[in-house]
Amino acid sequence: MSAQRKQFELISSRSRRLAMSAIKEMSILSAKVSGAASLAWGLPSFRTPSYIRESVARELERDPTMGMYTLPAGLPELRTAVAHEHERRTGIRVDPERNVTITSGNMEALNSLLHVLVEAGDEVIVTDPGFVSHISQIEFCGGTPVFWSMHEDKGWELDVDALEKLIGPQTKAIVLVSPSNPTGRIIKEHTLRRTAKIAARHGVLIILDDPYSLFTYENKTTFFNLASAREHVENLVYLFTFSKAYAMSGWRVGYMIAPEVICGEVAKVHDLTMICTPRISQVGALAALSSEPTHLQDFETRLDRRRELICDRLDAVSHIFDYARPEGAYYVFPRLRGSQVEDVMFSHELLRDAKVTVTPGSAFGPSGSGHVRMAYCVAEDVINLAFDRIEKHYGYS
Repeated sequence: MSAQRKQFELISSRSRRLAMSAIKEMSILSAKVSGAASLAWGLPSFRTPSYIRESVARELERDPTMGMYTLPAGLPELRTAVAHEHERRTGIRVDPERNVTITSGNMEALNSLLHVLVEAGDEVIVTDPGFVSHISQIEFCGGTPVFWSMHEDKGWELDVDALEKLIGPQTKAIVLVSPSNPTGRIIKEHTLRRTAKIAARHGVLIILDDPYSLFTYENKTTFFNLASAREHVENLVYLFTFSKAYAMSGWRVGYMIAPEVICGEVAKVHDLTMICTPRISQVGALAALSSEPTHLQDFETRLDRRRELICDRLDAVSHIFDYARPEGAYYVFPRLRGSQVEDVMFSHELLRDAKVTVTPGSAFGPSGSGHVRMAYCVAEDVINLAFDRIEKHYGYS
């Protein structure tokens, strides 16, 4: 038996069943195509704001502990700042010692949480379509994702009437993202409240993953954060990441607000996997919360301009794509029209033949089949280049 074969057999069957995220797969393929215009990765083109960079630079010179571990739950001063920020944004007061954990972004936070909640055979409800990595993380923990349909003909509104039928004895949690990835849909307040009531009645935890709520454009006055519903605080875990709104994706830092018993268990998994969120990233997050976020209006204005641009460009190729206008975040999830219906093949051919990268929609759940996700957080010239090439390759409508 060859050494390579022996090594393969040493790898667990569960690990071999894992697939690379379609977003990362397409981004990796795109990186090998010279001059590709990529709309695949939800990576903001913005630089981390100067007040954060400058604060961290000062602390690197001043603080001799900057290269050291912190305790697993995070820097006490950051946990306190997070508690104040959470109260400012939601009106809910939390204890920084009991209810706040500093995480390495929302991906690590959810992974740690699922390791606490899910055993083999358990179920977690996810929206359909929903974030591809949520689906994979549930499966990695031995659980089964249960898909909760969104109505495309209603702009991707959730079908609340179908929720109760999806909950069974093995259901542990419902994962929600609003605004949604990949659709850009903002889940309405009445939908969220009904969902939370149903979950509480069945003893099912709500997990609210929030990367995008600071990008809601003209919908700010109607956007509702379920974490502000006092009656559901004890049955809800709130995850916030600095990756998007603060352009800190590479810093890998976020926070979890949760009941004390959950925070205590998550800290054990967090310690085993990360030891702690990097101190330098925590110092950056503290700077972000300690200053007026003057950059946010600029970020949102530029993203809104890019949203208008990508919708205009989609309208010009309506024979290829049909779409629901996104309400928040920075994604659009168009359906392929005519003969262009197999999304994986379409995405690979588009990269090969037109040097344009999108993510196949089927990766986001059964309802994503026949769609592609486009991220408009990239610069305007990338969006224009991508659609110039699409128009050249497929022709105008």
